[in-house]
Amino acid sequence: MSATIQITFDVHDPRTVSRFWKEVLGYVHPAPPGVELADGEDPLTAWDEFLERQQVPEELRNSASALEDPDGTGPRLFFQQVPEDKAVKNRLHLDVRTASELRGDERMAALEARCEQLVALGGTRLQRHEPEPPTSIGFPVMGDPEGNEFCLD
Repeated sequence: MSATIQITFDVHDPRTVSRFWKEVLGYVHPAPPGVELADGEDPLTAWDEFLERQQVPEELRNSASALEDPDGTGPRLFFQQVPEDKAVKNRLHLDVRTASELRGDERMAALEARCEQLVALGGTRLQRHEPEPPTSIGFPVMGDPEGNEFCLD
């Protein structure tokens, strides 16, 4: 029997970081338990209303956030609030595959365009690794709004 995985991020601001990754991956915020969302209804607004009805103290309402693949194939992402700052390079990172079928200048141009879009959303460009055939086809390294590293592939 196989298992599924959830990828968990330790962050200061779960809502902000989940919004960033929502745009990066095209994922969605799930509805609160027992809540059916109408077409176009904002899931985060529904969460605010749900947490208020549950009498969750306001200072705890941004303690977690989640994202799910709308197609149901990718892993669930969970963002949990922690008090400590990120101190060192991640030992595990995500490769966001946006141009993995491209090569050379066309690949790097596509990755640079996506990098610019993600910087506009709050990401940070950290490095650019040039293509070095035959072992590397080149990629930028980025950070999310709290500095968690990921690569564009």
